[in-house]
Amino acid sequence: MICRLATPTRHPEVSSDAELLVLVDSLDQALGALSKDACHDGDGVLHRAFSVFIFNRREQLLIQQRSQTKRLWPGYWANSCCSHPLAGESMSDAVKRRVEQELGLEVAPEFVFKFEYQARFGEFGSEHELCHVYIARTSQEPTVNPNEIQAWRWVGSDELSTELEARPHVFTPWLRLEWPQLLGTMEANNV
Repeated sequence: MICRLATPTRHPEVSSDAELLVLVDSLDQALGALSKDACHDGDGVLHRAFSVFIFNRREQLLIQQRSQTKRLWPGYWANSCCSHPLAGESMSDAVKRRVEQELGLEVAPEFVFKFEYQARFGEFGSEHELCHVYIARTSQEPTVNPNEIQAWRWVGSDELSTELEARPHVFTPWLRLEWPQLLGTMEANNV
């Protein structure tokens, strides 16, 4: 397992607790907007989000270790990129924007599925998201933003499945939920 640490260079902040997220119902109908900070307080308020799984030419998945400055699940391993569309922003634009901001990659994301989940991180707050899941491919290495990412690595599908079973406590709850469903969907559709 080769783990690469983020280079401590100057990068712009790409998110703030004050940015407005899209509130939704369980059918993904927009209900308004609320600050990111308020969306994650207490048990969380259901909001729109996305997760991107980026694979290289060897079919390895890029995973990232979240920055220690994150409010929820700092230092935990997650999928390639996960975030939220801002109020008034299309999901496709949000995915492309955030992948470029966090990983320095340009991708053509493909929608796979969406699901709702809720997970609490002790007294620090919760995620309550209707999450759109995407896959993308790249032939490049990322240039990560250390404000968002502490470390990163490429991992094979079997290796990740084994790690998730052996050490689930080091991975974010959304990755643990998404990965089995993503594998099943990709297998069923020969993706």
